[in-house]
Amino acid sequence: MESGPSRTITLDDVRGAHKMLSGVARVTGMESSRYLSSLVGAPVHLKCENLQRTGSFKIRGAYVRIAGLGPQERAAGVVAASAGNHAQGVALAASLLGVRSTVFMPVGAPLPKVAATGEYGAEVRLHGAVVDETLRAAIAYARETGAVFIHPFDHPDIIAGQGTLGLEILEQCPQVRTIVVGVGGGGLAAGVAVAVKALRPDVRIVGVQAAGAAAYPPSLAAGRPVPLESVATMADGIMVGRPGDVPFAIVRDLVDEVVTVTEDQLSSALLLCLERAKLVVEPAGASPVAALLAAPRAYRGPVVAVLSGGNVDPLLLQRTLRHGMSAAGRYLSLRLRLTDRPGALATLLGVLGAVDANVLDVSHVRTHPRLGITEAEVELHLETKGPEHCDAVGRALEDAGYVVMG
Repeated sequence: MESGPSRTITLDDVRGAHKMLSGVARVTGMESSRYLSSLVGAPVHLKCENLQRTGSFKIRGAYVRIAGLGPQERAAGVVAASAGNHAQGVALAASLLGVRSTVFMPVGAPLPKVAATGEYGAEVRLHGAVVDETLRAAIAYARETGAVFIHPFDHPDIIAGQGTLGLEILEQCPQVRTIVVGVGGGGLAAGVAVAVKALRPDVRIVGVQAAGAAAYPPSLAAGRPVPLESVATMADGIMVGRPGDVPFAIVRDLVDEVVTVTEDQLSSALLLCLERAKLVVEPAGASPVAALLAAPRAYRGPVVAVLSGGNVDPLLLQRTLRHGMSAAGRYLSLRLRLTDRPGALATLLGVLGAVDANVLDVSHVRTHPRLGITEAEVELHLETKGPEHCDAVGRALEDAGYVVMG
């Protein structure tokens, strides 16, 4: 992985980026969350970068980086590698600046993200099964053609561009005491930290990583970027196996804490954003909300949680919402056996109806080698009202003589 030139990034750099982005990036809104405020015990505001152009904060850094290229570099074009958000940011930024762009994306990238990247003006090339393979292909292309490689997070201009979000937070919420932001490679957290700490050193900045892709905690402990052997999380926007060299030094010095959240917490946060705030947010964008849900009293308010992106694949959204409902005790899957006789299924459904469990799906198997000649197996998916209701459903089935198998 190639990194950008090593130099100090200052508040002046961020302010310069802010002027450059005037009329390009939206000043995204900030919404109060009554529910989260009640949990935290202080005002909580959501910085809605999911409503930014291209659906994420990435346009900020991409535009600043490409705008800073010289005439010969622009003539050579730019190349990037991404599974989605950075791809779209680079594509739109390059189009706005009249620069040719080529974007490498994994073969399995969600089709809506591939289509959007092409529609923003990039030539899309599908390569590799994972982003690391795609990244190597993009770097090789840059070496072969002379195109400028636009790194998603490991360059000062990218970080300065992302830092403009920090300036907006201070303008929109001058009383802020804590900013919570998702962390992948670290570009966004580093940029926000540079801007905020220069103007308000008292503000606490907390980075959030998915537990299955948490490279920063071991790297901070070691004092240098340490690659993970493997990464696995639904939050593809922060699924990075190694911190960037440039943002790592800033995160180490300016970010107060990096915490991790589980997949259950991510899905519950995404569900909360959709139901309570009426905001479509991708899992990475919901990671700050997940951190607040996991330890609400750990944050001094007012708190600003950065919803960094909203580019969620519809199929992933469907699976994640179901997972979030299950984690919240509002979705229950179970399997049980009953005697194969007329009316047996109706009797079972009657038991569930009596405890107000809403049956979403029923699979009724009457013939299978694992079943006895008088047995049938039923798999049920139920909508429930919470953990206590799930327990009540289980007790009702047990009282009626059913044995739940899973």
